[in-house]
Amino acid sequence: MRIAAARRRIRSRPSTGAVRAVRVEARAKLNLGLAVGPRRADGFHEIATVFQSVTLADTLEIRRRPRGLRLRVVAEHAAAGGAPVRERIPAGRDNLVIRAARLVRERYGVSTGASFRLVKRIPVGAGLGGGSADAAAALLGFARLLGIRLASGKRLELASQLGADVPFACVGGTALGLGRGETLHRLRLAAPFRAIIAMPRWTISTAAAYRALDKSKYSLTVWTAKLRSAQHLGRDEVTASRCVQLGNSFEAVLGGRRSQYASLATRLQAAGVRDPHLTGSGSAVFGIIESGENVKSVISRFDGAERLYAVESARSSLRIEVAR
Repeated sequence: MRIAAARRRIRSRPSTGAVRAVRVEARAKLNLGLAVGPRRADGFHEIATVFQSVTLADTLEIRRRPRGLRLRVVAEHAAAGGAPVRERIPAGRDNLVIRAARLVRERYGVSTGASFRLVKRIPVGAGLGGGSADAAAALLGFARLLGIRLASGKRLELASQLGADVPFACVGGTALGLGRGETLHRLRLAAPFRAIIAMPRWTISTAAAYRALDKSKYSLTVWTAKLRSAQHLGRDEVTASRCVQLGNSFEAVLGGRRSQYASLATRLQAAGVRDPHLTGSGSAVFGIIESGENVKSVISRFDGAERLYAVESARSSLRIEVAR
């Protein structure tokens, strides 16, 4: 045990390699399926979800500075259809990028500063994990800038302190998430797929969505069946079509948004998109594109003003480039 601990400490020490800047592509995620169970003793809920990285991504650029942590956020419209929307993206101490950088400095006792430039393409508050992806990018990118090697276990330990989805954002690909979503089991995706993500103008509060679930009558029988179905996914290669059969528990508690969601799902289907569902607690809605369909044709057939994003499944969540 002492030898293993010593090795971990050695791997975490800053190296002497001079890295001037780090650039990280931080990819969005879809919840191909999401079942929510009862509230746990710690106040969180048990979930069973299939995470999938997709090609829609933010970009985080990190450079050294003598001291202090600075963040600049630039919004970039990346939708293939629909009008741009001005989103408020906080860049202060509560931003997950800054929180991740502070965590690295506190854990490893370093005072080196950094400037962060975040090019934001993933819609905010959409259930697409943009904030978690940015946190993972800052965590791994800042450590790389400082020459700190984060072993897999340490990386996931730090990520879990930033949010339940951040561990997956550090790993990416296709994975079954259990517990709060931080307990990950890699899945083998049988074949890559394409999808359309539609972003409505209405939003959903995640906290309010969980409260609505708590007020509804939980069926432990249904939860147990959903959990068992999710666990069985790990035994074979999975397809996107099979994973979406898990459904999304949040669709049952949309309240006044139910008719708007139903309208959007119907219009996506009419355009040629299969099996539309919420991702996360919403409000983004995604659907799979058939292999023979032309993406531009699907987008042109869509009847609505919602922003549309054409994405593909990705095998990783982060792509890191280093400048020396």
